[in-house]
Amino acid sequence: MKRIVDAVRCYPIVVATVFVGLLGLALWWNGSPEAVQWLFSAFGLVVAAIEFVGMVKRLRQGIFGVDLLAIMAILATIAVGEYVATLIIVLMLSGGAALEDYAAGRATRELNALLQRAPQIAHRFTATEADVVDVPATDVAVNDLLLVRPAEIVPVDGELRSAEASFDESSLTGESLPVERHAGQHVLSGSINGQTAVTMRATANAGDSQYQRIIALVEEAASSKAPVVRLADRYAVPFTALSLALAGLAWFLSGDPVRFAEVLVVATPCPLLLAAPVAFMGGMSRAARNGIIVKGAGVLETLARARTVVFDKTGTLTEGTPVIAEVRPQAGFGANEMLALAASAEQYSSHVLAASVIAEAYGRTLTLTSAETASEVATHGVVAHLAGVEVIVGKFSLVREHAPDAVMASLRGGELAMYVAIGGRYAGCLVARDRVRENARETVAALRRLGVGGTVMLTGDAKATAEHIAAQVGITRVQADCLPSDKVEAVRGLTDRPVIMVGDGVNDAPVLAAADVGIAMGARGSTAASESADVVIMLDDISRTARAVAIGQDTVRVALQSIWLGIALSVVLMVAAAFGLIPATIGALSQEIVDLLTILNALRAIGGRRDAAAARTSTPPQAQVRPSRSVSRSE
Repeated sequence: MKRIVDAVRCYPIVVATVFVGLLGLALWWNGSPEAVQWLFSAFGLVVAAIEFVGMVKRLRQGIFGVDLLAIMAILATIAVGEYVATLIIVLMLSGGAALEDYAAGRATRELNALLQRAPQIAHRFTATEADVVDVPATDVAVNDLLLVRPAEIVPVDGELRSAEASFDESSLTGESLPVERHAGQHVLSGSINGQTAVTMRATANAGDSQYQRIIALVEEAASSKAPVVRLADRYAVPFTALSLALAGLAWFLSGDPVRFAEVLVVATPCPLLLAAPVAFMGGMSRAARNGIIVKGAGVLETLARARTVVFDKTGTLTEGTPVIAEVRPQAGFGANEMLALAASAEQYSSHVLAASVIAEAYGRTLTLTSAETASEVATHGVVAHLAGVEVIVGKFSLVREHAPDAVMASLRGGELAMYVAIGGRYAGCLVARDRVRENARETVAALRRLGVGGTVMLTGDAKATAEHIAAQVGITRVQADCLPSDKVEAVRGLTDRPVIMVGDGVNDAPVLAAADVGIAMGARGSTAASESADVVIMLDDISRTARAVAIGQDTVRVALQSIWLGIALSVVLMVAAAFGLIPATIGALSQEIVDLLTILNALRAIGGRRDAAAARTSTPPQAQVRPSRSVSRSE
């Protein structure tokens, strides 16, 4: 029942047309053809009046579509008594508009994901700092002293009071590794505290904090986008002018006003109304079959015309989780020996890097042992005793305390080191980095082959790291150390448009909304990013970005072919009708054949057997679960 009510509310003319058609069929069955004619004609006049009002409103906005031709076709069929054709034209007009609304209507930007994740509660110290009370985050005032418990979201921007702490800022800056903060340093709202409770002093209220500014950026960017002009409307003026010219010429040469109506009957704009929506619906279906959710027909059209692509780094071009890239043992220790002992100790740590060390050890089929005793030194590392041997894994300062011979490792951009001491001696270090996706370079190359020649990386990470990753994947322009607002301004400043933005985190939500087409890596990315994006890739596969562009180009090509096919056939019928070769009744039926051919051709956008076979034989990458991040202990 709810669906019926929604259909009546959203598409009243479509529902009314179907009802009138069924009522007319019942009247005709009861032997009242005259009543059917009056019913269909009256309904046609009402619809024509409604369309005329809408046409005038759109003309005032500078938008000219196929409305005029449709209205004149309805009136012409009523004038010559072709009332069945009247109802068919009304159905094609309203049904085509409903299809296009479904296919091209932009999905409303809901900020539910952002709002749900926004900090709701803050733990505020009382005036005497003897107790803590829970208050709504919106009640926090500047200079309030707050407690942030382990793994909690920081409620407002503030200044750290505790000696040191680590925060996961990946959803804000794109930095994939935990960031260490010291007393007096700034802490961003929306970042996630590590495994140690900390105190901070609020420097802004909730409305002025970083996370709320991201929400405001998303709202502003989404509302500032210009609406997409319907593909069919671009051909409306010349097609309408040609139709009216032929109809007027036929009337003038024959002296018969019926000839004018006969030409307009076969000139109904149904091919224009139906070709593009059906093709775009087929393209959206094809995209969905390939794990790509497209939120509107206009998105596919913009994808087809894209000239620049902008990538986030962390979680988009890279895997988004640190992995052990190198094992650097010191003289006297074997690589596997050091790694096995380090992984055995890391079993007793909750740190994200501990999971990376253990995964590397298992990947080398090493055997881990249980510890006699083990303890984690918050934000520094872990100390364990394995078979009577003390093993320390963590920051350089912690390892140096137990192994004075420890030396700092030489690192490149985007790398960090975990140092290892075994039995009081420096055993070496484990180097971790965020790994580039295997198909990232090929994806950038594929986009260039599709005509998306401009490539840009926008990231909150350090410049050295960003440039290193960009060189690996073939990106030509890099802008690092970006906050969300910086990314929005950078995208707005690009001149070679349309611009595609590909990202996956909360920090990407504003720029995804600001780009001409925002593509979210939704398999493991932020729900906020998916809500703000025009396209959501449901598989953890960046190559689907290039496939989305290819599908957009194929869809637009099929839609244009279908439009031109409908126009060409309609022109042939109009010329024949102008010479009196096609009566109005035959013309209405002929036009429906044109509509059918147009629709069948537009359905080619679904992709065909080859695309379906490729979908059946390909095995999409499995979405990887991003482990929860904890405190940082690297230097």
